[in-house]
Amino acid sequence: MSQILIIYTGGTIGMMTDPVTKVLKPIDFEHIMDNVPELEKLNCKIKVHSFDEIIDSSNMNPAIWSELAGIILSNYHDNDGFVILHGSDTMAYTASALSFMLENLGKPIIFTGSQLPISAIRTDAKENLMTAIEIAKSKKGDRARVPEVCIYFDYKLFRGNRAFKYNSSKFEAFRSPNYPILAESGVHLRFSANDIRHPQDGTELIIHNNLVSDVAVLKLYPGIGTKVVETILNSDVRGIVMETFGAGNTTTDSWFIDLLKGAIDNGKVIVDISQCKVGTVELGRYDTSRQLKDIGVANGYDMTFESAVTKMMYLLGMFDDPAQVKYYMEFDLRGEITVS
Repeated sequence: MSQILIIYTGGTIGMMTDPVTKVLKPIDFEHIMDNVPELEKLNCKIKVHSFDEIIDSSNMNPAIWSELAGIILSNYHDNDGFVILHGSDTMAYTASALSFMLENLGKPIIFTGSQLPISAIRTDAKENLMTAIEIAKSKKGDRARVPEVCIYFDYKLFRGNRAFKYNSSKFEAFRSPNYPILAESGVHLRFSANDIRHPQDGTELIIHNNLVSDVAVLKLYPGIGTKVVETILNSDVRGIVMETFGAGNTTTDSWFIDLLKGAIDNGKVIVDISQCKVGTVELGRYDTSRQLKDIGVANGYDMTFESAVTKMMYLLGMFDDPAQVKYYMEFDLRGEITVS
């Protein structure tokens, strides 16, 4: 019989409306279990690790990601899979971060939550939780079907570092337009085997806990001024995620290119990702991005914003040399980039 560890961090799934203030407040996991008696029918052993202080996902940070990685490491050999209950607002950030932190992962780590509390009449929480557990315990032979960090929401399983939250009012909260879903739940639970990554045989799980959050974001818009760009590029950070237009294009004004080059020459790593949710950065395809390639801006290809930020944190913790950080920003590490 499979054994699954549920890690309860917080989120809407574990909220209940206060009868006096009408404000949502967290409840303990026993109350969640009381609302899902069907869990006993899943034919697996379920253990629970609940955070001492339940966290609103808006308060998520790298220290908590390290704590999650540590919990997984200390329970890794005793469990067949993990389900992490997490608020949906920053779920894609946490899933992306853990995908980089957990090297050679051989077991499922399934993030899920809900848009309505589990005690609500029309809640999506029960189905999300039940199917996330079912996916976490699914095997083909003696191997996990999905040995990846994933997000399960509204009948779909996404690669964690490919998904982003796009809707705060529908049950369909997440999308992954640049990579296929890994599984879909309907009458049957269907896995897309060709799209799932598997570790090499004989590899051991390695945890990378040293995340460096010295990352700034430069989001471009028509008319952005020198002072704004200077302030961001001259800030005390080592990495900058630059959100550009279309296929990675920016203004070609000399002041802008000169500022970027100056930041790169001073040891900062700048990665170019598109503000578009679908498609990829193609540095050099247009004249408006050719100079970026020439001065050493890294190509972020089709990475999500969440993936680019957390990958930068991971690589800054791994390497002191900006050239190495830039090299691996452009290199597919955990399926976060489409390799053509």
